[in-house]
Amino acid sequence: MNSRLVVTFVTLIVFLIAALAVPLGLAYASHRTNRLLLDRRADATRFAELADQAVREGDRSALNVEITRYAELYGAALRIRDREGRVVASAGHMDADDRDATRLALSGRTTEDLPTIGPFGPPAVLVAEPAGRDAQLSGAVLLLAPTDAARHDVLMIWLGLALGAFVAVGYSLLAARRLARWILLPVTELDRTTRAIAEGHLDARTRPGVGPTELRRLEERFNAMADAVSGALERQRAFAADASHELRTPLTVLSLRLENLEPHLSGDGKAEYDSALAEVDRLAALVADLLTLARVEAGAAVEEVDVAAELRPRLDGWREVYAAKGLALEAVLPATLRTVAVPDATARIADIALDNAQKFVPPGGTVTVTLDATALCVADDGPGLPEQERSEALARFWRSGAHANVPGSGLGLAIAAELAKACGGHLDLLPTNPHGLTVRFTLAQPYYPYTER
Repeated sequence: MNSRLVVTFVTLIVFLIAALAVPLGLAYASHRTNRLLLDRRADATRFAELADQAVREGDRSALNVEITRYAELYGAALRIRDREGRVVASAGHMDADDRDATRLALSGRTTEDLPTIGPFGPPAVLVAEPAGRDAQLSGAVLLLAPTDAARHDVLMIWLGLALGAFVAVGYSLLAARRLARWILLPVTELDRTTRAIAEGHLDARTRPGVGPTELRRLEERFNAMADAVSGALERQRAFAADASHELRTPLTVLSLRLENLEPHLSGDGKAEYDSALAEVDRLAALVADLLTLARVEAGAAVEEVDVAAELRPRLDGWREVYAAKGLALEAVLPATLRTVAVPDATARIADIALDNAQKFVPPGGTVTVTLDATALCVADDGPGLPEQERSEALARFWRSGAHANVPGSGLGLAIAAELAKACGGHLDLLPTNPHGLTVRFTLAQPYYPYTER
């Protein structure tokens, strides 16, 4: 948009300068042509008087001397004709067709106008002047004058106008760029702020104060809207966090009281007791996941961390869990890999992916964890998910219809996705070849080099 505004401004300025410079250049060319006509016609009038005097006196010697000297001095050509049109005296090389000019002069009229002189022509102009007194015509004077000096003057003026126009366009371009930048500065600020908000920086705001009044008002209203939306989100997150936190205490008390009831149960109530205790545990896990999600959404500071060092002890703990279930856990990690992320976020994402994998991969299966300079991948060879379900699985409380009986809150992958976003990366669910699911966390800012362990 900035370029379009600059092009529009400069185009209008170019048209304005052209509307001024072109008529001015043409006016000067016409003025210079008229001045040349007046000068040469004055010379032709003087030679007409000399020609008439020579006819009356019968002596053309003085006339020949004058026209020869004039032709040599000014590089012009002259031709004197009598009343019958015969050439009686000449000087210089007359290569122009003078028949029309001769008829004009012998009819008693003089040359009134010339073709407009420009930098490239005409090279010479023909001026005709009748010779004689009153109605007694004695002949005609034809003067072919070069236009070199006039063309040079016109060329210099036109070059000056072109140079002035070029300088004016150059300064206009600078002014147009500054004006367009000033006009669009609020738009640029809005673009920067909306991009920051889209990336998760909900505290980003515009800095109003420059630009047109209408756009400054738009910035102020945008900031007010962003404050309102941010406040609503903050209140929602605070409610979720407070509710989850407040529910943990009564759930813990309820669980303890249920456990204290176990010695007093008869054999018939044992199954119901186990079911109730399992539901309380599931509710406690759900509350813990909601609290975790609320904290992640509230935002966490990123810093430079060694994600390989964070991940390695977590994998050591999961190996025991996997071994107990008959699953193989393989890992390919660099010795060190430093990147900008939320501390412990990469390990928590790996925990969520590994927890899901151990639920769905059958005994004998393999889960592979790989970490390189671009991404963390947790790939399994289990049943995987169809493409439609992979696109929905990152939503909150999403559960596959085929896994309805598998324990879980449906918040694990949603928490992982929010953690990835908080780190500046993103989470994707991909198919594993030939079957299975790959959870890929793309890192935001890898640091090179790193070495394989």
